[in-house]
Amino acid sequence: MTGQTERVQVVIAGAGPVGCVAATYLAQRGIDVILAETGNDAAQDLRASTFHPPSLEMLDTLGIAQSLIDMGLKAPIYHWRDRRSGEVLSFDLSEIGDVTRFPYRIQCEQYHLARMLAERLGDQPSARVMFGHRVIHFDQDEAGVTVSLEHTTGIKKVRADYLIGADGANSLVRKWLGVEFDGFTYPEHFLCLSTKQPIDAEIPNLAYVNYVSDPEEWLVLLRVPSVWRVLVPASAEEDPAWLLSDAKKNKVFGGLLADGEAVKTEHRTIYRVHQRVAKSFHHNRVLLMGDSAHLNNPLGGFGMNSGIHDAFNGCEKLVRVLNGEAGQEELALYDRQRRTVTHDFTQQQTIENMAIMRAGQGEAHKRKQETMRTLSTDPERRRAYLLRQAMFTSLADAAAIR
Repeated sequence: MTGQTERVQVVIAGAGPVGCVAATYLAQRGIDVILAETGNDAAQDLRASTFHPPSLEMLDTLGIAQSLIDMGLKAPIYHWRDRRSGEVLSFDLSEIGDVTRFPYRIQCEQYHLARMLAERLGDQPSARVMFGHRVIHFDQDEAGVTVSLEHTTGIKKVRADYLIGADGANSLVRKWLGVEFDGFTYPEHFLCLSTKQPIDAEIPNLAYVNYVSDPEEWLVLLRVPSVWRVLVPASAEEDPAWLLSDAKKNKVFGGLLADGEAVKTEHRTIYRVHQRVAKSFHHNRVLLMGDSAHLNNPLGGFGMNSGIHDAFNGCEKLVRVLNGEAGQEELALYDRQRRTVTHDFTQQQTIENMAIMRAGQGEAHKRKQETMRTLSTDPERRRAYLLRQAMFTSLADAAAIR
């Protein structure tokens, strides 16, 4: 052990977007907070890249939304496409402009948000960002939490009122709590390829966000400021070397463009996809948020956004508790609201989106396509769908839980 035990109100494990949002929310309200991150900066995670309208509204209260908008791409329209028939179903978020100042998605890599917030936290007198510090253990009692932070030369102890675990899918905080992480892992691997090739020059009427069904290989095609990304499934039996090979790259892009071999890629990444939810998001003096609490497939862009919604919901209640305006029941309410919505909306919707993409050209696919056609042509149902996909419905559902 090194040094004396330091005193702080809240320790947050993990400086990803969720941890940085939580730290900023608390610090701007005068809560003394330490943000501890294992790495030397906010890690460059290339997966999440979509910010939904209510998330932008939340981030605007932190003074960061405009910087994100300036850096990213506005995507009011997204497409469900059938590659075999050429059918394109268009959904336009400007139709719900009466309920939000941000009737669009912003396409921008999540690490930009984390890095901007981490940098700005340096100007907050009540916040300390501690890179190179990993939460390795904690002990909680009725009065607080003693947190052990490992760094290069020793272990630092911090005594806090509360600990927030925002340390990702392999959360050590969740593991030390012994919380079950129920759900399943998809049998497929996901392969993500990124390129600066101007794909929209060859594919007419291409939106920034496209979900493409196909009898042989569904895919997601989306644009972020620097590259186009293509996400395709791969069976668990396929050799990783093959998936990352030029031959596979040529095959994927050859199904989209005239010359797949000419496409140069910036990144090639394989990852597994999970649908899991922690049995509880609140344990006395510890809260779980973001990927530490729930995981889902990327179709719809709900993962990071759900984590941001966790941070706002939980931190609003935590401020009330720390200021003596509410008791521990507020944190139990956080658990009920966010865990219920995760089960009832985020998990259900992402599983449904995945089913649509996997259905192929059989009867299931035809039924799903007919459902999407009906949604696209029926104004009332389309509006309900847009509000659901934009995550306004889930927020309203959470607020109704007491």
